[in-house]
Amino acid sequence: MTEKDEIARDDIPSPSPDLPQYDKTPGLPGVVIVPSDPAAPSAAISSQRQRLSDIFTISAAGFALISDGYFNNLMTMVNVVLKKEYPTDYTPAVSTQVSNALLVGEILGQITIGLTCDYLGRKAAIVITTLMIVVGGILSAAASGYTTLGMFWMLTVARGITGFGVGGEYPASSTSASEAANEHRLEQRGPIFILVTNLPLSFGGPFAVIVFLIVLSAAGATRYSTIWRVCMAVGCVFPLSVFYFRIKMLNSKLYRRGAIKKSVPYGLVLRYYWKDLIGTAGAWFLYDFVTFPNGVFSGTIISSVVPNSDILKTAEYQLLLGAISLPGVFIGAYLCNRIGRKHTMMLGFSGYLVFGLIIGLAYTHLTPITPLFVIFYGLMQSSGNLGPGDMLGLLSSESYATAVRGTCYGFSAAIGKTGAAVGTEVFTPIQNNLGKNWTFIVAAICGVVGVAVTWVFVRDLKGADLAVEDEAFRRYLVREGWRGEMGEEDLKGLAVEGVGEVVGGEEGEGEDARMESEEGKRREVGKEGEA
Repeated sequence: MTEKDEIARDDIPSPSPDLPQYDKTPGLPGVVIVPSDPAAPSAAISSQRQRLSDIFTISAAGFALISDGYFNNLMTMVNVVLKKEYPTDYTPAVSTQVSNALLVGEILGQITIGLTCDYLGRKAAIVITTLMIVVGGILSAAASGYTTLGMFWMLTVARGITGFGVGGEYPASSTSASEAANEHRLEQRGPIFILVTNLPLSFGGPFAVIVFLIVLSAAGATRYSTIWRVCMAVGCVFPLSVFYFRIKMLNSKLYRRGAIKKSVPYGLVLRYYWKDLIGTAGAWFLYDFVTFPNGVFSGTIISSVVPNSDILKTAEYQLLLGAISLPGVFIGAYLCNRIGRKHTMMLGFSGYLVFGLIIGLAYTHLTPITPLFVIFYGLMQSSGNLGPGDMLGLLSSESYATAVRGTCYGFSAAIGKTGAAVGTEVFTPIQNNLGKNWTFIVAAICGVVGVAVTWVFVRDLKGADLAVEDEAFRRYLVREGWRGEMGEEDLKGLAVEGVGEVVGGEEGEGEDARMESEEGKRREVGKEGEA
């Protein structure tokens, strides 16, 4: 990566109507100006249809991701119920197997659907993930077998299918929501993205407990099988409710212009984005290493400090824990444009350090006072939502060009879920060998490492137009000699066609002059903003 690429990508002011916009510049690959509808993305699609698609894409992402958060957190209470129903068969090993099935499916889904949504389009990927979640949820609710162990294996496979769909939602829904918000409300893209991604994911936790309490009250405290099967089936409702709108959605304008559907130069992509990938993937690994096992086993942790391990009391405290963790989502959404994505994420990781040490060092004093323990536990979870929970998805959707956004997002999220799987595997051994308080001390250590990784590897993004990143990436590919096609349908063209008039000459003076001209405009806009 050259110095000029760094300038073009890193030294960009906050969104401004005066910034150069690339998506309607005549001469770029496949750009079509429609005289009767200048805002139209192409001759085949009107501006009104694109605008409605963007709105429904953003809304549908929120509804579907509630189901993702629900399935991610459902095992918190289901683990407690299954342990009550099968006290000898539901061993810690089986519990980990069933819990990790979702994680394994998520890792495969994030990588596969991340590639799919770049190659085939956001719409195709989203439809696939929706179907996988519904099929997996139904099979989970209907899990059976000749033996109890056989039933647990069917539940494991069904949870894996659900996980594939849930994991695929991360790159598919998040990239499409980010690109739609970029067109619909650029200046508020960050907060909008958070409110339709991490908020539903975080709300899925308390929502799972609410559903559990309703089913528990309706079915009775001893009808364990009915309780967990109904809870599994309820998770299918939200993706089904938005399935029609997802079939009708359009790929984003950015995708239709910037997609690379064959001969993707992954070597060049890695050279260009290696530092960003370490930042997003590394921070996501640390975040999920802490938050996922603390979510899955929080019911077990709370049950261990609740007198007589009462299921109803455990569920009520679990609901309190989820409620306390939610405000962090809104605080992160408020701060992301004001102090930047990078500093907001560092602030959240610092919360792991503070509250992890408080709980870990004062564990024996806090656990006898269950409400106080749950409050501090919730504040630690809220810090995670405020920082990495909110920012990782946002950074992963903004740090990469549209052509590889799904792939890089999916890779980063998959590394994160690898951290979740590792965290889930080592959680019980840490408790057994070092003590229950050490799970919180380890969270504090991860917070320190998270701050360091964010500081060194994450760019300080503040919401510039995604088209700016796309154009910088296009120029880089052309400079490195790549001559492939970008875009789809009537917006398709050679990448070189969109980079200056003299690109391809011996020195590439035309491209350099254009870069310097555009950079001068950006600097002038930045100075005017400061004045």
